[in-house]
Amino acid sequence: MGKWVRRILVALGVLAAIGGAAYYWFVVDSSAPSNGHYAIDMTEVRRLAASIPGDKVKEVRVEHVASFSFPATAAVAGDGWASLDVPVQSYELVFPDRIAIIDTALNTTMTDGLVSFDGAAYVRMQAAMDKASLIVITHEHLDHIGGLSAHPHLAQILKATRLTKEQVDNPEYMTTAKFPDGALKGYRPLVYDHYTAIAPGVVLIKAPGHTPGSQMVYVERADGTEYLFLGDVAWTLRNVETVRERARLITQFMIREDRDAVMLELAELHRIHEAEPHLHMIPGHDARVLAASLKSGLMVAGFK
Repeated sequence: MGKWVRRILVALGVLAAIGGAAYYWFVVDSSAPSNGHYAIDMTEVRRLAASIPGDKVKEVRVEHVASFSFPATAAVAGDGWASLDVPVQSYELVFPDRIAIIDTALNTTMTDGLVSFDGAAYVRMQAAMDKASLIVITHEHLDHIGGLSAHPHLAQILKATRLTKEQVDNPEYMTTAKFPDGALKGYRPLVYDHYTAIAPGVVLIKAPGHTPGSQMVYVERADGTEYLFLGDVAWTLRNVETVRERARLITQFMIREDRDAVMLELAELHRIHEAEPHLHMIPGHDARVLAASLKSGLMVAGFK
C-alpha cells in the first residue's frame, strides 16, 4: 500500500471517528450533570392543594388542537429516526361553578410544519377561555401560549390569566406568539418561589430549564385523583421513565434550553413516578398518554 493511500485511509478513519463521536453527542447521549439539585416535596404540594377552601375539580377535559411529527430521537435522545406523533393540546379543569385552563395550544397563524390542525377544537378552546376564571401557562413556547396571545378578547381574558414574572420577562421564547405591543402594559405577573396554590386542589411548581418560565401544575380532583401536568419538562412519559432528555441537536440549536436543569428535573420526576405510581403524570406532547387518559376516563375529550 502506497504512502498516500495509507494517509488517505488514516484521514478517512479520523473523520469517521469524529463524525461518530459528534453523532453520539448530538443525537444519542443523555448523560446527567455531575452536580446540581432539584426536588419536589409532594407533602408540601398536597398541603398547599388543601390550603384554599372550596370545591375541587370534578372533571378534566382536553382539546387536541394540533399535531406535529418529529423523529423519535427529537423527543428522547437515542430513540431512533422513526416518526413520532407529537400532539398539541389544551386542558380544562371543570369546577362545580367555574372552569380553569392549562395551556392554550397554538393559533391559526402558527400552522407551518403541522401534520394536522383541528379548527373546531381551537374554536372550542377560545370560547372556553372567554368563560375561564383562571388561565395558566406551563411555559412561554408558541404551542402552549399561542392561543392566549392571539385571543381576540385578550385584554379581557388577561384579567383571569396568571402569567409568571419569568414568562412575562422572556418574550423571546414566544417567537411568533409574542403578545401584541402594549398588551401587557400594567400587567402584574405572578411571583412565587418554589410552589404556590392558585385554586382549590391546584398548585404551581417551578421547573425552569426548558424555558426560564417553565412550571408544572399539580391538580387534585375532588375524588382524590391526582395529576401532574409536566409541560415540556418532558415531551413524553418515556423521558421520565428512562431519565433521558431530548437530543442535543434539539436542545442546543432549536429550543435553547438549560439541559442540565431539565435532566435534574427528569431525575426527580422519575423518583416520584417510581414511588407514587398513582400520581398521573401528563407530559407535554405524548400521544400514548393522551389516548390512554381518554380511554380510562382520566380525561374527557372536548371542552364544554
